[in-house]
Amino acid sequence: MKSITTLLCAALLAVSFTASAAEGAPDALVKAVTDDVLSVIRTTKDKRQLREIAEQKVLPHFDFRAMTQLAVGRYWREATPAQQKSLEDAFRTLLVNTYTSALSTAATGKETVDIKPAEPKGNEAVVRTVIRSPNKQPVAADYRMANGANGWKVYDVIVENLSLVTNYRSTFATEIQKSGIDGLVKTLENKNRELAQQSG
Repeated sequence: MKSITTLLCAALLAVSFTASAAEGAPDALVKAVTDDVLSVIRTTKDKRQLREIAEQKVLPHFDFRAMTQLAVGRYWREATPAQQKSLEDAFRTLLVNTYTSALSTAATGKETVDIKPAEPKGNEAVVRTVIRSPNKQPVAADYRMANGANGWKVYDVIVENLSLVTNYRSTFATEIQKSGIDGLVKTLENKNRELAQQSG
């Protein structure tokens, strides 16, 4: 869980978009709002406020369907449309709950983010960043993005060579093999209830 916390905390630090930055090069989008995100973290640790910020500024620019599909892997094709929607909703909620918690506990507001120029290849791009915190080793965070009808969206986060969606894939596969797709949905929903109770 520590690695997931690191991934999600890094994700909000370096990939938080505003409506005014909805167009342009992917690295420019990341750079344009990094200072804004850091300023928010400096002013509040309240989980409810952080969740609202995530809902408004971050989540619209993540492709949760693609992320869920990648995390579920080959089992995605076996799921009905209703099951796919349930998986997507539950996984989205899990990610939001996890990184809201991460921001309130792990982020200090003193972080700085170096953003490397991206070199898009067609409709795909990787934005490479380095997150620096006082008295800590720098953390490399890469964002795999795709450009579609609604602009650039993140579909995977890779921190220190650890992919967010790949990190979940083996766990999801094990749960599906044990109790089916509906079992995975139930497991995710139970985890979300636990996280909600912890956040009070």
